[in-house]
Amino acid sequence: MKEKEKKFTKRSLPKEVKLSIKASQAKKAEEICVLDLRELTSFTDFFVIMHGNSSRQNVAIYENIEQELSKEKIKPFGVEGLENAEWILLDYGSFIVHIFSKRARDYYALEKLWADAPRLDY
Repeated sequence: MKEKEKKFTKRSLPKEVKLSIKASQAKKAEEICVLDLRELTSFTDFFVIMHGNSSRQNVAIYENIEQELSKEKIKPFGVEGLENAEWILLDYGSFIVHIFSKRARDYYALEKLWADAPRLDY
């Protein structure tokens, strides 16, 4: 009997996660990483984490992700943090996108908090 494996590679990521990465890269998001949380939590499968260099860039990243995914009829359940754009969160259920300022990313250190999660860097 072969145990069901959940592969975690850039190729095996769900289409909508790949789309969010591509959309954020188009707006020059930096240090994009994906954390696989499937074995660690029940509230989501993946975190997509990145940062921009200004609140204006963070909003542009958010808008592009939202626009590209909505073309595929994928809408976020919720969006938070647009007011000051230090940490914009898009909740798509099976994955959550975090767009930080560099300062907020260093402060909240989600990658350290979820250090046990398998990680892919872009």
